[in-house]
Amino acid sequence: MRLLRAKNIAAALSRLARATAGACASLLYPPHCEECGRALAAEGYLCNGCLEKAMRIERPRCDTCSQPFDGSIDGTFTCANCLDRHYHFDCAVSAFRSRGIVRNMIHRFKYHREFRLRHPLADWLEASLQDGRITSGPFDCFVPVPLHPSRQREREFNQAEVLARILAKRTGYPVLDCLRRVRNTTTQTRFDRNERMENLRNAFDLRKNTSVQGKHLLLIDDVLTTGSTVDECSRVLRKAGAASVRVITVARG
Repeated sequence: MRLLRAKNIAAALSRLARATAGACASLLYPPHCEECGRALAAEGYLCNGCLEKAMRIERPRCDTCSQPFDGSIDGTFTCANCLDRHYHFDCAVSAFRSRGIVRNMIHRFKYHREFRLRHPLADWLEASLQDGRITSGPFDCFVPVPLHPSRQREREFNQAEVLARILAKRTGYPVLDCLRRVRNTTTQTRFDRNERMENLRNAFDLRKNTSVQGKHLLLIDDVLTTGSTVDECSRVLRKAGAASVRVITVARG
């Protein structure tokens, strides 16, 4: 009993020391904007000026893939890229464009391991949950797009899973880590749409002892470009019995 009490006291003192150190650090090194470096008046990651530079996707935009359209269109709109395709997901929702500050923050997080940037990225991702295409129907859980094990060892984390778990904590919806990447595909960046689809064929599978039967799923990734990756994931999920699959991403390429 005395040993347990001593451990509890030690743990409490440790928490107090960390809190005190954090408060001192805030006084000595006030928070600054991650983009421009200006000091922030309150806790946060970006100043108001940089936040305003994030390019929000507004109507008119494609109801299927969120691709914005520079023109005057009322009502629903489907872009030329989606007209001739049959997707396995119902819609892909992004609240922001992958341009400027948004793209820069995503790249710093993914490729330079600036892990603290997961929080502002999760803010932009969470904005997608307010879209009518998401609020119009139920969903049961978040499903992150997986990385191949070798790629994840190299990067040390899966950005989609990290963001999914932040959203889960904020919303109360669980994360269902039910997909696995069984083939380490060549990078997609220089492929066109058809080459991406071929490159991803049979690259994903459902994990053993997991079930998506009858579930309404929100598939999560960082950026949507052609939609080939999330479509192949959605095909696997629908084949396994998912009732519906919708996609949310931090940004639209």
